[in-house]
Amino acid sequence: MISKVNVFFILMMVMGNCLFWKAYMSQTFCACTECSSSSEDGWFKKRFDKSVQPLLSANMNFSVDAFDWWKKIQSEQGSFDLFERTVHDLFRMFPPKPDVKDHRPDYCRTCAVVGNSGNLDKSHYGPLIDLQDVVIRMNGAVTKGYEADVGTRTTHHVMYPESSVHLDESTHLVLVPFKIKDIDWLIKAFSTGFFGRSYAPVLSKIKANKNLVMVINPAFMQYVHLKWLEKRGHYPSTGFMALLLAMHICDEVHVFGYGADSDGNWSHYFEKLKDKHLKTGLHPGGVEYGLIQELAKQNKIRFYKGF
Repeated sequence: MISKVNVFFILMMVMGNCLFWKAYMSQTFCACTECSSSSEDGWFKKRFDKSVQPLLSANMNFSVDAFDWWKKIQSEQGSFDLFERTVHDLFRMFPPKPDVKDHRPDYCRTCAVVGNSGNLDKSHYGPLIDLQDVVIRMNGAVTKGYEADVGTRTTHHVMYPESSVHLDESTHLVLVPFKIKDIDWLIKAFSTGFFGRSYAPVLSKIKANKNLVMVINPAFMQYVHLKWLEKRGHYPSTGFMALLLAMHICDEVHVFGYGADSDGNWSHYFEKLKDKHLKTGLHPGGVEYGLIQELAKQNKIRFYKGF
């Protein structure tokens, strides 16, 4: 007769194996031909960290180290306590948990990350972009008049206050905060109106669905800067953070509209930059573009270079 002790150990082993395979399947497999977050390769494994949470939530423990890095981006003078209080106020107004679906081993969730590069002009990528489950755009991106090249759908729009635009009720507003004032702007733009000053004009009030708001985690921004850019540049661009966000929430990532146009200019498909010497500003555009090319080479993303 099997003793109670042996039965206990057998049950513990079975439970342990079940938990192991559940974790292993959820982190490693998807129904795609190639899962973006699979990390067997040394180069990719060194950089990609699935444990880093890309979006803030109400129950998150904030890192002082990440805050100290983040506050240097735009010379933040506020304290860590002020940051925590502001985030607390944030989640009194917006959903305490970001609206992100869990990975499933029986499904392939696809993302289109659509940058604003002029190389999208005459690309005819629109139908392919619209086919994806998640369509991420950023900053001043527009679709009207450019549907054939950039598509019509937007499920997530990444922005910061100085690049903010009004959204429809079905689109997630994804805020990239570079300072405490940016989080304060989000709260007030949905309530009393924001009347503070910044280095560029900002919307006092914004039209968007309050229930679909998400905020990028400063620790995620630090992770992208340290692990991916290896401290090059002042901080990551909004576009590169959007791409890494896609790799954390989707199984297969399609990337459009990144890099200079065919003339070597960093203009946008919807506007020509007046200052041709601006390039990518404080962001290491060349480094980011090289990483995108390497990700494509290793089949972690599908990169459409445009024309």
